[in-house]
Order: sequence, then C-alpha cells, then structure tokens
Amino acid sequence: MAHYRKLGRTSSQRKAMLRGLTTDLLNHGRIVTTETRAKEVQKIAEGLIALAVKEKDNFETVTVTAKVAKKDKDGKRVKTVVDGKKVTEFEEISKTIKKDQPSRLHARRQMLNVLYTPKQADAKGRHMLEVDLPKKLFEEIAPKYVNRNGGYTRTTKIGPRRGDAAMEVVLELV
Repeated sequence: MAHYRKLGRTSSQRKAMLRGLTTDLLNHGRIVTTETRAKEVQKIAEGLIALAVKEKDNFETVTVTAKVAKKDKDGKRVKTVVDGKKVTEFEEISKTIKKDQPSRLHARRQMLNVLYTPKQADAKGRHMLEVDLPKKLFEEIAPKYVNRNGGYTRTTKIGPRRGDAAMEVVLELV
C-alpha cells in the first residue's frame, strides 16, 4: 500500500501541486482546498515547521566590514578627480549578519527543496519582491511553536464544493 495519496495526477504534477499549496499555506497562513489535498499538505507543512523549530536558534552573529561606494542624495555614486581621472569614493561600513551553523544551513536547503519562492508586491504596489520563506519560517513561524510538540496546523470542514461536491476544508496554521 502506498504511503501517500496519488490525487489522480502524475508524480510531477502531484509534486508541483503540493509544493504550491504548501508554499501558499506558509506564506499566507491559511488555504482553502479539498480534504485529501489538505491531508497531504498538512504532512509536508508540519515537517517543515518542526524542522524550523528545531534549528531556530542554531546560528551565530558575525560582524563584517565592507567597502561600499558613497552615494549622494539622488542615489548616484560620488566621484572625485584624482590625477585627471574620475574615481569613485568608498567608505567602510560594519554590519552584523547571522551566519547559519551547518545543520541550520542543511535545514534551509531542505526547505528550499520543497518550497517555491513566492512574490509579493512592495509597499507602493509597483514591483514584485521575492519572499524568503525559510527566513520567515525561522524568524516568524518557529518562535510561535517552540513550546508545542506537533499539531501546527488545523483543518476545518466548510462543506461540499459546488460543481463536483468534493469536501472542502480550510487548512490554517494554529
């Protein structure tokens, strides 16, 4: 007997559909889908959240210094003339970054293997920006579930779908 539902699709179609539904669930917090799809997505999402909870604090902060071109008020590089040539002026800035430990990096790569990178509109609604879902999992979703042993999602039946009478459910993060 199979360990998963085939959902009436070829393997590539099924994987793509489940990846898309899982990405939407973690990005938006809830999705409306059929009961059988929700059960499959629930397995995947619970595993990813458990992975994020386990590796949540597995990083070190490092201070890095970098040379960056000076910019004027219009955002253009500041240039000075030295020996008859225009040369860009640089300044050194220091920045603290989070450096993942090897196990957290592996977890991030496992997440990226399952999830798509969704896009959301920026504040003005003009440009589409990529959302870093592993970062969202580690920093926003995982801290909520630290003291919880599984059961990160909930399904609520909302009735049969009009047209084919498939049972629809709302799958949401608890």
